[in-house]
Amino acid sequence: MQAARDLLTPGLLPEPREPAPARRHRRLVVGATLAAGTVALAVTLAVPRGSLTFGLLGFLLAAIWIAGSAAAGPLQLGRSADRTEGRRMSLAAIVLGGLAFVAFLGASLVAHHVPSLDGAVDSVLATADAGPTVLVLAVAVVNAVAEERFFRGALPVALAGDHRAVVATAVYVLVTVATLNVALVVAAAAMGTVFMLERLATRGILAPTLTHVTWSTLMLLAIPR
Repeated sequence: MQAARDLLTPGLLPEPREPAPARRHRRLVVGATLAAGTVALAVTLAVPRGSLTFGLLGFLLAAIWIAGSAAAGPLQLGRSADRTEGRRMSLAAIVLGGLAFVAFLGASLVAHHVPSLDGAVDSVLATADAGPTVLVLAVAVVNAVAEERFFRGALPVALAGDHRAVVATAVYVLVTVATLNVALVVAAAAMGTVFMLERLATRGILAPTLTHVTWSTLMLLAIPR
């Protein structure tokens, strides 16, 4: 439990030292990726759930985030540590994903009694149940990895100032508005904050990626219908 708390103890995101041309390139790529990814997200959620097109667009969306983060520049997985410390951090990140699921499970039970949230939660569950479980899970896991590479990897590094982490999290929430689903926006605000805290604590994307994949998998497979 202490290890999980350590993942939520942020440090200051160090300012990258890059030549001006590399900095401009990074920002240009990140900006273009952000625009393309937001449009792709809106289009993906507009097609029939469970269709082949929905699955293909889901993978295309992940490809946009991954390609953009790769083109922007190198990413860090985390602080250099010995093997034991690395295993401890990875296990803590997975545990944190499980704890986040438990919190959202309780929140979903409350949301069913709030008219404005009840329909939004049902819509998310309907999307998860619309197609083959393997396909839906694959899309969710691939996008979890892709989002961490971009929103906790490339995006905050491309920004400037001491509040880069806050701005990057706000952008993540604003992009989720394209889904037109209040439950997903609330989830993005809550989990986006958790993922960014892990990014700041470890200075890398491995821990938030493990938490994101664990949380997404449990939300799809274990939340009561």
